[in-house]
Amino acid sequence: MIALEVGGTYIKGCALGPDGVPRDRERWFTRPERGPDAVLESVLACAATLAERCRATAVGIVVPGTVDAGQAVYATALGWHGTPVRDWAAEHLDLPVAVGHDGRTGGLAEAREGAGRDCRDFLFVSMGDGIAASVVRNGLAVSEAQRGADMLGHTPVRLGGDSCHCGGSGCLETVASAAAVARRYGRATGWRGISAREVYHRADAGDPAALAVCGEAVDALADVLATAVGRYAPERLVIGGEPAEAGAERLAPLGEALAGRLTGAAVPELRPARFGDLTGCMGAALLARDLLGAGTGWWPGPDPHIERAEKIRAHRS
Repeated sequence: MIALEVGGTYIKGCALGPDGVPRDRERWFTRPERGPDAVLESVLACAATLAERCRATAVGIVVPGTVDAGQAVYATALGWHGTPVRDWAAEHLDLPVAVGHDGRTGGLAEAREGAGRDCRDFLFVSMGDGIAASVVRNGLAVSEAQRGADMLGHTPVRLGGDSCHCGGSGCLETVASAAAVARRYGRATGWRGISAREVYHRADAGDPAALAVCGEAVDALADVLATAVGRYAPERLVIGGEPAEAGAERLAPLGEALAGRLTGAAVPELRPARFGDLTGCMGAALLARDLLGAGTGWWPGPDPHIERAEKIRAHRS
């Protein structure tokens, strides 16, 4: 199986075996400034590169924004509007393809195989290029709650803050995403090419600039999550992305900040995502696995993606 997570900065890819274990991992720059068609061409080329290295049977692709019926309806970080990603990828690769939302598929991966497996009700939040989220109950993404979760990263938190690709300014993504942490530290210090993980390490070592950037990110995230907890009342918060890669201790300041904002209310358990920075790719892999008949995921009733895969297999036979 091939799994791709497409973000505004990177395209992450994995080739996985039948056991779900990544056999090959790769990362490419997205470079959305080239235009939406160029981004799509890069995605197809990345998938083809991985497919050449293994005997791929299906492909899963997850993207930010609004996704419906295999289309990227609205993905401003990529410049995509009504882009038929699934159909074009299936034609280009000659393989069955499933396309999903990065936050929902990340929540799916953690519900089935990760930090939400033993929990009936949790909020999944991933901090990478942007901030993706989903509400998961009984192992399913909750559709009626999803609109609010989708917009979590675009909650305004700083008046007059940095411009966001959504068209607003001061959004949570511009302060607390991994990309924002690295960017804001670079702006404060002059460092270039530094990762958010390195900024976290420098904060742990007492670097004043790193402490300031990470502290502002934690405060902004705690503000938004406190509202989300009041709205969705999850038993657990599962945090993915680079903060999860940095370990459970990286989440301790967030837990303390959140507890200070939820006085009189139950504070949900806070856990790092099992798959860390690969959560989106693992969710994409589960979509690909579902195409091959291992389950229909969160989709109610007959799944059009599975029907398409069956037609392709029938045509080949």
